[in-house]
Amino acid sequence: MFFAVIFVLGLVVDRPDLMWLETYAQTLSNGVIAAVALGSLAFTPFTEQYARESVPRRYWDSPLFRRTNRFLTAMWGGVFLVTALLGLLALHVKSGSDWLNWVIPIALLVATIRFTKWYPAHARAQAQAWGRPEDGTETAEPTEPTGRRRVPRG
Repeated sequence: MFFAVIFVLGLVVDRPDLMWLETYAQTLSNGVIAAVALGSLAFTPFTEQYARESVPRRYWDSPLFRRTNRFLTAMWGGVFLVTALLGLLALHVKSGSDWLNWVIPIALLVATIRFTKWYPAHARAQAQAWGRPEDGTETAEPTEPTGRRRVPRG
C-alpha cells in the first residue's frame, strides 16, 4: 500500500512539491519495511510466509519453525531500521553519504541474506543437539560426544 501511494504521488504531484519525496524516499521506504517486519512479530512473522515455501507443512506449527522465523524477522526488521537511520544520517552529513546510503546498507543486506540462508539449518542442528526435534517433542537429555550429559551454558 505504501509503495502504491508513493507511485501515485509521483504521478500527480508537481516537481517542486515532490522534492521532499525524492529526498526522503529511501529513508521512508526502509522505515516502513522495518515497521511492517517488526510489527509482524505480534502476529505472523514477516519471514514465515517465505519460509513456508520451502519447509514441509508438518513443521509450520513447530516451536522451532516459529522461533526461527521470529528471530529472522526481528533481524530483518533491525537491518531495515538501521538502513533507514543511515539514510537519515546521510541527509545531514557533509561527506560519506555514499557509504551511508549505499555501501553499508548493501553490505548489511548481503550479510543478512547469507545469514538467513545459514541460520535455519543451524537452528535445526542446535535443536537436535539439545534433544528438541523440529516437531517440538522432547527426546532424551542431550549428551556430549563422549556420552556425558551436556550442561547448557548461558
